Amino acid sequence: MKKETVAQETAELEQGHVEILEKYDAESRFRIFKNKYMTLLISIIAVAFSLYHLYTSVFGAPATIKHRAIHVALVLVLIFLLYPASKKMSRSRLNWFDAVLAVLSIATAVYIFVDYLGIINRGGIPNSMDIAFGVLLVILVLEAARRVTGWALPTLAILFFLYALYGRSFSGIFRHRGYEWDMVVNQLYVTTEGIFGTAVGVSATYIFLFILFGAVLGRSGMGQFFNDFALAVAGHTKGGPAKVAVMASGLLGSINGSAIANVVTTGAFTIPLMKKIGYKRDFAGAVEATASVGGQILPPVMGAAAFIMAEMLSIPYSQVALAAILPAGLYYLGIITQIHLRASKDGLEGIKRSELPKVSEVMKERGHLFLPLLFLIYMLFFSGKTIIFAAFWTIIVTVLAAQIRKTTRMSFKDIMGALEDGARSALSVAVACAAVGIIVGVATLTGFGLKLASGIVAVGGDSLFLTLVFTMIACIILGMGLPSIPTYIITATMAAPALVQQGVPPFVAHMFVFYFGLFANLTPPVALAAFAAAGISGGSPMRTGFVSMKLAIAGFIVPFTFVYNHSLLMINTTFIEGAIVTVTSITGVIMLGVAAEGYLFTKMNWLLRIMALAGSILMITPNMTQDVIGIALVVIVFAIQMIRVKKQNAMSLAS
Repeated sequence: MKKETVAQETAELEQGHVEILEKYDAESRFRIFKNKYMTLLISIIAVAFSLYHLYTSVFGAPATIKHRAIHVALVLVLIFLLYPASKKMSRSRLNWFDAVLAVLSIATAVYIFVDYLGIINRGGIPNSMDIAFGVLLVILVLEAARRVTGWALPTLAILFFLYALYGRSFSGIFRHRGYEWDMVVNQLYVTTEGIFGTAVGVSATYIFLFILFGAVLGRSGMGQFFNDFALAVAGHTKGGPAKVAVMASGLLGSINGSAIANVVTTGAFTIPLMKKIGYKRDFAGAVEATASVGGQILPPVMGAAAFIMAEMLSIPYSQVALAAILPAGLYYLGIITQIHLRASKDGLEGIKRSELPKVSEVMKERGHLFLPLLFLIYMLFFSGKTIIFAAFWTIIVTVLAAQIRKTTRMSFKDIMGALEDGARSALSVAVACAAVGIIVGVATLTGFGLKLASGIVAVGGDSLFLTLVFTMIACIILGMGLPSIPTYIITATMAAPALVQQGVPPFVAHMFVFYFGLFANLTPPVALAAFAAAGISGGSPMRTGFVSMKLAIAGFIVPFTFVYNHSLLMINTTFIEGAIVTVTSITGVIMLGVAAEGYLFTKMNWLLRIMALAGSILMITPNMTQDVIGIALVVIVFAIQMIRVKKQNAMSLAS
């Protein structure tokens, strides 16, 4: 009877987590067919989709627009088969009109193959069939994006489409000469400046393969390995479960690139543990949210956004990943510092060692799963091979490494399941990239990006700091409710040019907007990652969002810092300069956590917290004079706190 009760409670808990995921992540609201033939059809299409990308990664892809058209068409087919048009519609059977939409999705790619030479020869002068299929594709992409990502992205795309048509009626800097319907549709359909632009191009190459890599890792038990490894290493320390959440969510988030899904999957394990040892609900949820979001700034994969940045800026991927190491490390250090200080302040201990797995046992059982990650790092940074080549062979190595131990061994069914999981997981990112193509296509056609940049610069005046603040606000607003990758593409197109106009190097500008676009997931009023975490912890969504912002405070300051001094990104920096920047930044972030928590050895008054905050910011900012002043302030804070602790100890002994 007891076993049945436990099983029932577990099932109810899992169902609750599924409902939370579906509430905040439209991607999880897919159909589960009762008809076994429909289930088989979905599996066949998804597996074929993955095999196609594996094949093209080795033997080459068709002509650019053909390859991207196949990618988008298969994405649309799977979305219309898997996702109902509304919550009220059946999630166990297929509606006839969704079947029609799936067929029409295939037609948009077939037309490009059939009349490819005609499209090329017409050179931007579309005929009636080009327009008809172009309009059809735009409608299909918008509807598919609505089903998978929600209303935010398609609404923004529709507004841009209308702006292209009626922008001639605007006044001021946003007015343009106006474009006819056929010219706009041509831009979006039969060129590589619209739907089949850079975003879809990267989705059809790098992103899909790395999502597939994550799916293969998932089937091998990597998620469980990360949890067990983090528990073994940090579970016994002060606030151990919270540190476990940071380690596991950061590692997993870098690979899967989905903050909300990461919050729910990892958070289902870590949040109850945090609450069990005494962390409050809002704090426990915030820890999971900030750790999951931060995975997307953590090399080597960075949720696949690094590959888009490299493609957009035409720079080596290795440059992006290396530059991101120190800022990402500072972000996570800031979170862990506050976790540790909160545990010290509230007297929270870790989990008993007897209840935890041993590092040696975890490594013996699943340690070989580190091999694919090490191989990936070698391929990306030291082999000199292309990213696509590296991704393909890393997937192969993952399957082979999983076979080493029985507990991780993948059967043929598991491999097919991983291929299906990869295709399904890629849908939200791919359709978002297609929808972003509409926005970017219109921005390119009308020059909207430069107009917006000029507007931001005009408001900011000659002040770089004000321009940074307005750009930060714009990025957070643009990122509300959107997945991280389309958020980055939109902010890079709309907001980064403002910083470039102020003399900020393009790469630094892109890193700045990338950070703040991501932090929209933590920033109320639309903080989806924080809200999902609150759903698991039982805390207040808004309070969890604000606590998340406090935990992520280093992430809000570091981007401003690397704009003023590029040493944090290791750009044109000597070894000595890099070492100094690293040490002072680490010290500064630790003191930032001290100021945020108001605790160092013992509780601090507001004056000391202000001094710690000032000292931390001065040390994070790479400037020798500011570093010296910051160090002096930090020494004073340390000295006063040490004296207070000695007095408290003396008083306790006397009593």
